[in-house]
Amino acid sequence: MMATVQKPLHSGFGPETTAQAALAGRDIRGKVAIVTGGHSGIGLETTRVLSSAGATVIVGARDIKKARINLADMKNVEIIPLDLANPHSIDQFATEFLKSNRALDILVNNAGVASPPVIKDERGFDTQFATNHLGHFQLTVNLWQALKKSGSARVVALSSIGHISGPIDLSDLHFNKRHYNKDVSYGESKIACSLFAVELDQRGKDYGIRAFAVHPGGILTDLIRNMTDEELALWGVQKREDGTYISPEGFKTVEQGAATSVWCAVSPLLDGKGGVYCENCDIAEVVPADYKDLTGVRPWAIDTVTAKKLWTLSEDLLQIPRDSIPAAANN
Repeated sequence: MMATVQKPLHSGFGPETTAQAALAGRDIRGKVAIVTGGHSGIGLETTRVLSSAGATVIVGARDIKKARINLADMKNVEIIPLDLANPHSIDQFATEFLKSNRALDILVNNAGVASPPVIKDERGFDTQFATNHLGHFQLTVNLWQALKKSGSARVVALSSIGHISGPIDLSDLHFNKRHYNKDVSYGESKIACSLFAVELDQRGKDYGIRAFAVHPGGILTDLIRNMTDEELALWGVQKREDGTYISPEGFKTVEQGAATSVWCAVSPLLDGKGGVYCENCDIAEVVPADYKDLTGVRPWAIDTVTAKKLWTLSEDLLQIPRDSIPAAANN
């Protein structure tokens, strides 16, 4: 099976496409999806669009009260507690889902943190790397059998243009030797999400499991809650007198921000494809490492050799047996 080329398909969509438009009227009744953090921000819109198209959507939520309020009017939606910073919570979520014996057709690894107040978790892991990458890695491994059962599953990993801070330093993932920089930490966690999709696709495609990394675009969501006004001002985000924020020119709405996740989850244009980084409802262009614009994917975020190394390191950090998800024969 040939690797998918990292170049645009000219899908006909673009940065202003909404998640509803990206769905393109597809009927996905009978499909089962999991959306982590699917109760707020672009996760909430992803849940809304998938469920409105007939899919059963299981939302992994850290704030159950907020999830119940935000999802109250949606049909076909279930809520299971999930804290991606807590390995026990991840195991419990997977166990609860697997008890239903359902196939898993769509897994959107959407939840994440940015600039958290605590730099390291109880394990000594960098909090952003542990939550954004390792938490989803553990979850996906735990759900492997359900993904296989689908026969045509798709895994969507939320990355970010923050990957331009790379390349990732595999020798010091938790900043034990380097000076801590929260922007570099965030960027590396999102590079890891992209590399995860690259390697997962290699391991999954023989089982009908394809994986995609997604840059949703610049959007004002709850992720900004730990950023100072000065930091937000660097991105052109201004605060109103009532405490709300003004979205700068070039930022997307939540409806637009969820579009590429939905497109990667359901588009027939991606049948038989995977292991690529996507933006604006299309496969992104590979751009040079020193490219100045905030578009495209830098080579280090899709490097297959680094992806394999990161996979092994992730297994070791989480004490997961090697090749719990078997390596591809030619991997």
